Amino acid sequence: MTCKIEKWELSYAKQLAESFSNKKIHDNLRDGLPFPYTEADGLDFISAMLAADKNDTFAFAITLDGAVIGSVTAYRQSNVHRRTAELGYYIAEKYWGRGIMTEAVKQMCRYIFDNSDILRIYAEPFAFNAASCRVLEKAGFKYEGTLRQNAVKNGKVLDMKMYSLLKSEIQ
Repeated sequence: MTCKIEKWELSYAKQLAESFSNKKIHDNLRDGLPFPYTEADGLDFISAMLAADKNDTFAFAITLDGAVIGSVTAYRQSNVHRRTAELGYYIAEKYWGRGIMTEAVKQMCRYIFDNSDILRIYAEPFAFNAASCRVLEKAGFKYEGTLRQNAVKNGKVLDMKMYSLLKSEIQ
């Protein structure tokens, strides 16, 4: 299965809400995202991504056979980290374990490195999220270490893992 990363369109809001209203997905992401996730929430997110500075925010829908099945986004950091971007992503549960997310992450990194001055992309999945860590490893990211007691999610203090990919490591 080959996915595509595509610029967001407002018409994707309904599909975004359908795939994103899943507690299993929310439990693996940072707080601040509404649950359940509605079409109106999707419209707000897509509008914000379309209005964002394209040099600082890289945001794409993940599509497969014309359907929106996930999201991949990276945000440029600031100050001395201004040539670094933080990556975040999710994919609808029915597509887990098929290698699709790895392919989307690879496409995203290629896009960022080819179209910006970003030198380093990093991600910080929760340490318990072995599938997300595996996505990053299969996409060529290097494990840099564990950020101990780095987050509080669902009332639990959690470790996070730090992964990064350098522009010089892309083939």
